Amino acid sequence: MKNILKIIFVIVGTLIGAGFASGREIYIFFGRYGEHGKIGIILTSILTGVIIYRVLELTKTYEINTYNKLLERINWKHAKLNKIINIIVNSFLLISFYIMIAGFSAYINQTYKIPTYISSIIFIIICYIIFKRSIQGVIKANEILVPFLVLLILYLGMKNIPYIYNKNTDTLINIKQSGWLVSSVLYASYNSILLIPVLTSVRNYIDSKKSIIKISIIGSIIIIVLAFIIYGLLLRGEFFVSELEMPLIEITLQFGNIFKYIYAFVIIASIFTSAISAGYSFLQNVSKSTKSYNIILIIICITGIGVSNIGFSNLVESLYPLFGILGLMQIFLLMKKSYK
Repeated sequence: MKNILKIIFVIVGTLIGAGFASGREIYIFFGRYGEHGKIGIILTSILTGVIIYRVLELTKTYEINTYNKLLERINWKHAKLNKIINIIVNSFLLISFYIMIAGFSAYINQTYKIPTYISSIIFIIICYIIFKRSIQGVIKANEILVPFLVLLILYLGMKNIPYIYNKNTDTLINIKQSGWLVSSVLYASYNSILLIPVLTSVRNYIDSKKSIIKISIIGSIIIIVLAFIIYGLLLRGEFFVSELEMPLIEITLQFGNIFKYIYAFVIIASIFTSAISAGYSFLQNVSKSTKSYNIILIIICITGIGVSNIGFSNLVESLYPLFGILGLMQIFLLMKKSYK
């Protein structure tokens, strides 16, 4: 059970990035669709669970431990296409890593007035230490941060129950009537780009098919619960939620000033867990040896400091759905039965 929890923590840490924890993703992909958005949350969580199951099943059955080998297994007829997919996926992973650095620096600067270059250097140093320990470092970081992250969101959800119970309407303002189905599929799809590479690295922690089923089901349930909690919290800001990059920072202040600091941990932890998943997956995909791994690690850490002033407000709404289309291709390849 201990290894199952380790993998679940990695999955949750990967999926709950800054966009999720800040409420921006939940609003863009689900909240603005009202009741249909709730169905979308359930649908995307189930689809994510299926993706988790298929990837872990393949990695266990065929002893796959890298994303490249997974591609070779599920799309063995099209080697050139695999190279293109690999390039795009690696680009997404690296961009996501950089964006998390920028998001962390911007948040710290906005909240505590600390210069972005100082916070980005601290962030990079911690990432460097974790990446040097390879997958063990990633798992350990998630083991420490994710339980606190989940518990704090659950706590806020319980605090919000009286508001939800007394509210006359349970939909957000400016409801969109169409597109919810595509939106929910794209959400699971682009998340799979981050999730699949890191899942290929945890094969040694899986001992049976029963473990894979448990991981898939528990992971899906946690995502459903957390997404609905965020959705419920967003109802408190129905008249301004569409205008803010990180709406939950403003909304949690309604519980009292102390919650500003509680949610600060949620945001920082979610940024960090997402960043290490993206960064580690990129390193695993592009490194050919231990030496190249260390060289590339130094390069992305140094260049990461340079992008600390780049904003990420448009990433969730524009870039992620585009990468979601690529994710759909991965999902198709995973679901078909023609494996080498």
